[in-house]
Amino acid sequence: MNTEMHLIWSELLEDLPKAVMLWQFAVIGASLATAWILSGMARSYVMSHAPDSWKVGIGGFNRVMFPLASLVFVYIGSYVLSQWQHVSLLVLTVNLLWATVAIRLCIYGMRYIFTEGSWMRTIENLISRVIWIVLTLHLSGFWIQILNFLEDITFKVGKSHLNALIIIQAILTILFTLFVSLSLSRLIENKMMRAERVDVNVRVVLSKLIRIALSIMAILIAMSAVGIDITLLSVFGGALGVGLGFGLQKVASNYVSGFAILLDDSVHIGDVVTVDGHYGVVSELRFRYMILRKLDGTEVVIPHEILMATAVINHSYTDRKGRITMPIQVSYDGDLDAAMAIVKGAANAHARVLEAPAAEVQVKGFGENGIDLNLAFWIIDPEEGHASLQSDLYLEIWRQFKKHGIVVPYPQREVRMLTTSVVENVEIVKPALEEASKPSVRNWDDVI
Repeated sequence: MNTEMHLIWSELLEDLPKAVMLWQFAVIGASLATAWILSGMARSYVMSHAPDSWKVGIGGFNRVMFPLASLVFVYIGSYVLSQWQHVSLLVLTVNLLWATVAIRLCIYGMRYIFTEGSWMRTIENLISRVIWIVLTLHLSGFWIQILNFLEDITFKVGKSHLNALIIIQAILTILFTLFVSLSLSRLIENKMMRAERVDVNVRVVLSKLIRIALSIMAILIAMSAVGIDITLLSVFGGALGVGLGFGLQKVASNYVSGFAILLDDSVHIGDVVTVDGHYGVVSELRFRYMILRKLDGTEVVIPHEILMATAVINHSYTDRKGRITMPIQVSYDGDLDAAMAIVKGAANAHARVLEAPAAEVQVKGFGENGIDLNLAFWIIDPEEGHASLQSDLYLEIWRQFKKHGIVVPYPQREVRMLTTSVVENVEIVKPALEEASKPSVRNWDDVI
């Protein structure tokens, strides 16, 4: 155990039966209570007066506000009490509060940068455990010994002498710089996506390019900070080029196709499209693929290469309206004009059917069982599907037909019985057919 932590634990054990410990508990309790009241007041004030665009960031900051405020008040109380007594308990409390702040900042940053997923909970638990393990080793006094042990593990890479501690520092530095760069890129992306004057595809492309550029800069800065020669990346760049030429052709093709699709303004987020037999709404445009949300709630991941190689039906490219047709058949004995008026009235009465263009009912032809009609109308929200809409219209048309005595025909077939003369002719022909079917060989001598 190092000298500093040994002194803190010694003072803590020495002060346990004394009144100085009560003063430290009082400072901790007062700090936590004051921080809780102030953070609650600040949260309610900011959430009620701040713009909607700020509330996501403020909501995450509220989680850190309480431990940060507690940390400030504990620091103040520790400075005041240290003038005439030991403050070992306050020192330990400060370490615990710093660990809480670090955990909440990391978790908020991860949720701000990345979308929610099953892996997110695993990463959050891993971060929390690592921070608490490091704090435990620090408070127990073994942290310095562990660092010295890692520093003693040395190895040679080319002309460079490295040790395990430098490698861990390099990894942590790269992760930290990536964390900062991705947070900054997410902030810029959120502001850019709210710029309504800029086309949505241009906004998506710029946000992706900014994220890539900031990530590359973060990696280069981190490598330079830990003393790694970035000229070694030229070798990696050559290997990456060879990999793209052989094994990563599909990946590179999807990335290039994605940027081409975003720039040529052919597909937007929110468009209603049909791709490779899948009909739905474009919910996301990623680097490598497009996410298509179908009407049943399922999502289809479609690589950009498929969009470039196959025909894409964009139902909302110039106009979001969708045209729907419904076949209807009525009996020949009914009032055709009344049936057409009922069908058109049922369509116009539905909330999703547009008034302009107006619904139309046309006579399609004269069928075997009845007169074929065709109802055509337009809706503004084809992405919501039309199965339930057609069901509602058919049900209303059926009710109105029943009310006005209009019959919907059903297939009918006539069966006719053969006459007796035909049956007698069959009985006469039958023996002749049996005689003709007998073998023509009469004697075995003929066969020999």
